[in-house]
Amino acid sequence: MSKLGNLGARLHRGEVSYDFIGKRKIWYGVSILITITAILGLAVRGLNMGIDFQGGAVFTTPTKMSASVAQVEKYAHDASGHEAVVQKLGNGSLRVQIAGLDTAKSDQVKQTLAKDLKLDPERLNADLVGPSWGEQIANKAWQGLAIFMVLVVIYLAIAFEWRMAIAALVALIHDITITVGIYALVGFEVTPGTVIGLLTILGYSLYDTVVVFDSLKEQTKGITKQTRFTYSDIANHSINGTLVRSINTTVVALLPVAGLLFIGGGFLGAGTLNDISLSLFVGLAAGAYSSIFIATPLVADLKEREPAMKALRKRVMAKRAQAAAGEAQEESGSATGEPSDGAAPAVVGPRDQSATRNRGRGRPSGKRP
Repeated sequence: MSKLGNLGARLHRGEVSYDFIGKRKIWYGVSILITITAILGLAVRGLNMGIDFQGGAVFTTPTKMSASVAQVEKYAHDASGHEAVVQKLGNGSLRVQIAGLDTAKSDQVKQTLAKDLKLDPERLNADLVGPSWGEQIANKAWQGLAIFMVLVVIYLAIAFEWRMAIAALVALIHDITITVGIYALVGFEVTPGTVIGLLTILGYSLYDTVVVFDSLKEQTKGITKQTRFTYSDIANHSINGTLVRSINTTVVALLPVAGLLFIGGGFLGAGTLNDISLSLFVGLAAGAYSSIFIATPLVADLKEREPAMKALRKRVMAKRAQAAAGEAQEESGSATGEPSDGAAPAVVGPRDQSATRNRGRGRPSGKRP
């Protein structure tokens, strides 16, 4: 068995563990800091909405253009006064997207851009994109997100309990906020592919959280009938028991997405892959983090407020204190040479000593006269 597999087995059996629940305030602080940074980035920089959401013009050049992508970007920016997104297509032609252009401005930019590229304006194809289509996509996405979250809360409240539903909802909002904030900080263009990627990560984040919740539900059956573990102890064991599984599934999911983002979008220059790959990459990582460090510790916090769990914690703490006192007494007794039960050592008195000396007197010695 590999070292990671052996570690997973030991974590599942409880032989080794890390106190995730005990250090939950640290994780809460880290998450709050990251979330505030994401919100500030979103408020200060805003999202770089693509042409599908803002509207604008798309120009397509003929094949086998001698001008480079950087040159065309400069020509388009000078002609329109707006940032342009230039992509090289498979047939060698260039696709130029400029947001925020109306019909009159689009005709002017087409003439100027054709002149800079030394082309006949008739050979430069121009299409106008209205913002209404992108707005419809955005509205449908928000509606789908709201319906999805409502259904998630209802399902988790029925399958598990309302505390787990609240914790899962907080984790989902946490993941969405961080992903959107990263988009604002990085400045990647938001396209319909970004919306698709954002909705995709919600299912993965929820799956990872439900795995831990299912283990927690099974292990807490009849929890009040014992006095060995508190609810937080069992929650911590549930996290440790599924930790290696969560790491494995996250790494396996991140590898192809990282290939799209860093190799396809970065090294090979396929910018169209960035919009969906960044949302998937950040969302998958945030989902794995929130299921371990946010959702389950939050459930433990909510459950520990129940009167039954408070009473259980008191009984468990009292039993542990009693056991610790007994161990301390045993260690003290072994250090002084006294019995561990506190009984005084037996003392042989004078009467017992005389009886010992006279033992055997008046008895035949066993020798024949």
